[in-house]
Formats: sequence, structure tokens, C-alpha cells
Amino acid sequence: MASINFLMTSKNKKNPLVERKVNIITMGCSKNLVDSEQLAHQLEANDYKVYHESPTPQPITIINTCGFILDAKEESIAKILECVQLKKDKQIQILIVYGCLAERYKNDLKKEIPEVDFLGGSNALENILQFLEATYYPEKLLCRKIATPQHYAYLKISEGCSHQCAFCAIPKIRGKQISKSISTLKQEAEILADQGVKELILVAQDLSFYGYDTHNDYQLPKLVEELAKINGFEWIRLHYLYPNSFPLQLLDTIKEHPNICRYIDMPIQHISDDVLQQMNRKITGDKIRKLLDTIKTQIPDVALRTSLIVGFPSETKKDFQQLADFVQEGYFDRLGVFTYSHEENTPAGKKLTDKIAAKEKIRRQEQILDIQHGVSFQKNQQKIGQTLQIIIDETYSNYAIGRSEFDSPEVDNTIIIHTTDIQNISVGNFYNAKIVKADAFDLEAKII
Repeated sequence: MASINFLMTSKNKKNPLVERKVNIITMGCSKNLVDSEQLAHQLEANDYKVYHESPTPQPITIINTCGFILDAKEESIAKILECVQLKKDKQIQILIVYGCLAERYKNDLKKEIPEVDFLGGSNALENILQFLEATYYPEKLLCRKIATPQHYAYLKISEGCSHQCAFCAIPKIRGKQISKSISTLKQEAEILADQGVKELILVAQDLSFYGYDTHNDYQLPKLVEELAKINGFEWIRLHYLYPNSFPLQLLDTIKEHPNICRYIDMPIQHISDDVLQQMNRKITGDKIRKLLDTIKTQIPDVALRTSLIVGFPSETKKDFQQLADFVQEGYFDRLGVFTYSHEENTPAGKKLTDKIAAKEKIRRQEQILDIQHGVSFQKNQQKIGQTLQIIIDETYSNYAIGRSEFDSPEVDNTIIIHTTDIQNISVGNFYNAKIVKADAFDLEAKII
């Protein structure tokens, strides 16, 4: 790998050969985004000018990659190759690649893309700083240069995953779950609140399992209880709660605190017992139904989001029909569908043959999405005439885009506000809005 000793002679002295400007490009999930934000803050503490997703190339470019499934890997590789070309065109001088893809395929990347100056794994923050001859400040690790709009931010409560789902490579990439302490997370959350964050979105590979590795007990309700007391957060949102370890006490916590969104993102993946068993999900379809019924009974207005996988090697036509019928029942307000990706060094990748054709996987995906389209349309129609509290994400010349507590940014419904009084609507502020029109994915409303 190239040496960059020419970059600087001291922390505060800028070498004309390479400007201290960094563009951080984040691929994949919001957990990766948190990692990028931590790195960005460390670099700023070393007098770098840092951009997230700069529209123009910067002298030093850092790509935080995703290596979860085939589509994500291909997207990361395409971005690396795009930046390699920019480097050849002299628009980038230093190219750094790290994250999940680099963790998983470091030797292959080193061999196939030698233009990359530094390759690091998922926990490469200190190594990147060292490579850039920058100082690592452990006392600043809880501080981040957030890449999201100022009014919302993600809080990653644990690293890794201790589940062994047959289709998933995350435990191989990130290791077993390591939960952060409640005191550490409170401190990090308070820093975000002081920066003006109003919506805190908790993320992990599995929120449900939080604390079990450290206390042999599910600590998520206790953590959420503490975070709900912090001044500044009007919404606290929960992403990725696995059903097999869901702590029912959490429902009482949600009901007791109005600033915890009535929103649960629960990736169930399937409903067929045979497929769930082959996936090693540690739960049956009947138990999933009972859990969802319990949640709906205790919090009737809750919005449920899930993700599903179609085309798993053992999925028969009967299994798929069970899943389609289940989606038709309308448990979920939001739903994402992945086609199965056959990943090496996973239990399914080692033991099963990926025998379902890609065309058939896509057909099944589209069928589920078509069913959910109808479900979502009916649910949204029921919202017409309701008044919801919304937060504004974007404003334009004569309309604004917002969300309710039932919608997470970038993945769920948006609420469009048409107005001639746009100067009195501000991004990051909350308003009451009456829903006047709805389709399957978007609502229209008037500020009242």
C-alpha cells in the first residue's frame, strides 16, 4: 500500500501535495452510517475538512462498504471502481476502503483493486487515523459529525450479532453481539440532544437481544426508559427487534412514554414453520402470530414494519403461499422483501443448494409487494380525516415533506404538505396536520 508520509509534517501544518479534505461515502445500513459519523468527528478534531457524500470528488476519499448480500456487495464494488477511475483522473489522491465488504474480502480486494491505498475491516477507525497520521481521541468517541438532517440521528446500541440465522453473514463479519452500557448510551444520546436532534432512532442487528450478553437478561426496556427521560427527544424510534427474543415488558415502556414512537420494526423473514426452521430463526409461525396479536392488543395504533425473504432454498410453493396468505391478513403497515442471496460461509451457503431460479425469486418478491400494496392502500385510506403530529424533513417552493411517528425516514410513508405559506414551515419542526388524501405510500395533509 502507498505511504502517505508526505501528507503532513505536523498536525496543524497543511502540505500542499494533498489537501486535508475528506469525503466519506457510506454504503449499506444506518449502523455503518454511525461508524462513518464517528470517523468524521475524529478527522475534524485533526483539522480535516470532512464531507459526507460530497457531490464533487475530494482529495482523500473514504468508502465505508457493505458486504451483507449480493446486491450490497455489487453496489460497494461499483462505488470503489468509480473512485478508482477518479483517482486515475487525478481527482482523488488517496483512496481508503473499509467496512463489512473489506472485512469479508480483504485479500481479494487487495489483489483485484491494487489502486486502493488502505484497506481496513469493520473496526478500522484507529487504523485509518494512523494511516492518515492523525491523532485518535478516545475521549471523543461518543461524538459524531452526523450525516443525517440535524433533527434526527441514529444511536447504535450494540455491535455484532449472536444469532446464527442460516442466511446471514453478519456474525462472521461483525462477531458476536457486544452491548454498549446504558450509561455510555445515555451520554452519547445526551450529546445528540445537545446538538439539536429531536428524533432518536435506535439501531442494532437485534435491539431485542440488547444487554443479554452482559446481564443474562434483556435490558432494552430499561435502556429505553432511561433514554425517554432525556430532554430534547420528542420521538424515540425502535428498529430491528427480532421476534424470538422480543421483551414483552417493552410494550409497557412504550405505553408509559408518549415520546416513544408507536412503531416497531420486526424482521420476521417468513411464516412457514419449515422455512423458519431451515433459516434457524428459533421461532414458529404460530408464535410470531401470537406475538403480533399481543402487540396489536396492547398498542392498538402501533405501526408494524417487517422484512421478508423469498426464494430461500427450502421454500416450496406451499411455503410461499403460506407467506402470501399471511401478508394478506394485514398485520404490517410497512414491508420490505428481499430475494434470497446465497452467501458463502453461511450455514445455508454451506449446506443448501440455491435451486430456485432468480426469475422465480423476483416473481415471488413482486407478488408479496403487490399484496402489501393493497394492504397499505387500505390502511392509509383509514387515515383520511385524522390529525397527526408530523415532523418536516424537507421544504420546497410550495410544498413540504414530513412524517408521522408511524414512519421512519427514507423507508416509510411521507406526508406531503401543499401550501402557499412555505416560509412559515421549517425543517425539523413539528406540526399538526390533517390527512386529506392517501395512496399506498404517500399521504397528503394540511397544516392546522
